[in-house]
Amino acid sequence: MPRHRLARAALLATVFVCAACGLVYELSLVTLGSYLIGDTAAQASITLSVMVCAMGVGALAAKPLRRCAAAAFVAVELALAVIGGLSVAALYASFAWLNVYTATLILAAAVIGMLVGAEIPLLMELLQQIRKQEASSAVADLFAADYVGALLGGLAFPFLLLPVFGQIRGSLVVGVVNAIAGLALAFVFFRDRMSRPARHGLVAATLVVASGLTGAYLYADRFEATAQQALFAHPIVWQARTPYQQIVLTESFSPFGTTDTRLFLNGGLQFSSVDEYRYHEALVHPVLAGNRRSVLVLGGGDGLALREILRYPEIEAVTLVELDPAMIDLARTDTRLTSLNERSFDDPRVRVVTADAFSWLRGTPGLFDAVIVDLPDPDQTSVAKLYSQEFYAMAAHVLAPGGRMVVQSGSPFFAPRSFWTIDATVRAAGLRTTPYHIDVPSFGDWGFVLAATDTPVPDLRTPGPLRSLDDSTLAAATVFAPDRRAVDPEVSTLVRPVILDLQRQEWR
Repeated sequence: MPRHRLARAALLATVFVCAACGLVYELSLVTLGSYLIGDTAAQASITLSVMVCAMGVGALAAKPLRRCAAAAFVAVELALAVIGGLSVAALYASFAWLNVYTATLILAAAVIGMLVGAEIPLLMELLQQIRKQEASSAVADLFAADYVGALLGGLAFPFLLLPVFGQIRGSLVVGVVNAIAGLALAFVFFRDRMSRPARHGLVAATLVVASGLTGAYLYADRFEATAQQALFAHPIVWQARTPYQQIVLTESFSPFGTTDTRLFLNGGLQFSSVDEYRYHEALVHPVLAGNRRSVLVLGGGDGLALREILRYPEIEAVTLVELDPAMIDLARTDTRLTSLNERSFDDPRVRVVTADAFSWLRGTPGLFDAVIVDLPDPDQTSVAKLYSQEFYAMAAHVLAPGGRMVVQSGSPFFAPRSFWTIDATVRAAGLRTTPYHIDVPSFGDWGFVLAATDTPVPDLRTPGPLRSLDDSTLAAATVFAPDRRAVDPEVSTLVRPVILDLQRQEWR
């Protein structure tokens, strides 16, 4: 093969690799934002819009560099390797220690976008130097390789880099690839167009960058553990990043001298062992005052709601639908959790389904006497659909005649608009509701919505006395202060998830 054809093929291959690296950086920023902040749509919009605008600026800024295109291209790739490779770690550190995220995200997206935008003008100049051709032909070749490379990066990120290396290490690996790709192209085919000092300087810089990123890779686990601990008030005793969420267990001693075990999902507190019984008694027992032979639990992967349900000997079957199998495994095997949930998953009446609750409800043929919706707060796009009119309508469809449903609905004190929106959304799905609230010290004032085809009365018919509820306290729980009553609540739907915006505003 003639040298110019070999050089052209190598250059287009470099475009392919660089495009893949650029898209991985972009996806890494979006994904980290969805993990730390929630609201994937907003994180994607900020990242993409800033990067695309910055790419245009970078393309213009690269015009004076075309005179020394080979050296400039290597320098751009080295800068991109450093900034892109370390971007996830830098954002995580900014969030953990400085409590600053959006401003750092915009800065990172802008700088990465400018460097990615500078690549194409420099590469087009190098392509035309290999063999004189029309600009339109060079542009077509470059963009074809660029778009196909973006496909590689888009597929490699979720299916290879994220599960194998994780976010921080995955970005560092891509950074090393970025640095090597730029240097290899320039030195194999364009070294004669660079001065000797420039060649030596670029080789030394590449070695420094690759060594630095490799060192950061080796230190990544320790860095992540340190940054993660900065986000929690108590020592982390167990943590995992699953394909669905980050799960963290912390442990400390409460002021009462007892151990306080806390579960966090994506940074949000799910329970404290000191007072979780107050939440789960209020969630479970009022809805089981009616028929209760067959019970459906949506969420509740910690097994604590199951513990309360299984206190009733007349219950014949409980189906629990949980998205994340890692949460179920933790609740089955971790001694801290099994001591709390009393090994509820080992009861033969329990059937566990690992599935998305929304998709599962669409296909389930069964009817249940009681449905318990114990899901995380709707502060992320992926969870907001589980607080929609459509979701509640599907849940109502699986209720047996005379059945009841209860929905954990957040705090009517700290987030009253969100609370009453959930109530209005359940009613829009064709059910009548009775909201109620209780005090959970770890959460504050916390609310629930009891629903049925007729207006349900919160009452108790339990197998024994409860620690935090009786008939009089439950009756009082249906009373809301005048400044915390509903005022024209909206209905949240799949296409207009108003609950997501309300959560963000009220819990800011």
